[in-house]
Amino acid sequence: MTSLLCKLRRVLDALYTVAGGLAAVCLFALLLLIVAQMGARAAGINFPGSTDYAGYLMAASSFLAFAYTLNRGGHVRVSLLIGRLTGSARYVAELLCHTLALIMTSILAWYAVTMVYWSYELGDVSQGQDASPLWIVQSPLAIGAVILAICFLDNLVSLLVRKQDNIAADVVG
Repeated sequence: MTSLLCKLRRVLDALYTVAGGLAAVCLFALLLLIVAQMGARAAGINFPGSTDYAGYLMAASSFLAFAYTLNRGGHVRVSLLIGRLTGSARYVAELLCHTLALIMTSILAWYAVTMVYWSYELGDVSQGQDASPLWIVQSPLAIGAVILAICFLDNLVSLLVRKQDNIAADVVG
């Protein structure tokens, strides 16, 4: 049983790391796009859809990075409040926070996946000059939302079983 849990832990950590890596790739692509925009503008060349793609890459990088950042302790959390609590009061507060976060991110993931599904079914395209299929550019957001919901579930289960979540300790200083 312990071996299975260790493998699951490695798989989940790898999932969060891969999502964080994909977020970094999206940010780098965003940088390249902005540089290309600047070059095109300086050369007097029209670059249709570039601002739309910049927005898509920004959303993708944000949502893909959420789970990775959460487990590394990089999110702004309620540490100021929870840090002042001790014992069972702290445990109950963390349990409440993780439960609410899981509920909210699960709802977000559900609607994000549903949005991608309906965009695909309806053949919806962006309104910019590029007319990109929206399901393609919405997919990273939905994937990131699902991974974040998985991350909160992972942390909630860990809190219930081990009495400690997987989030790196907040750095105070």
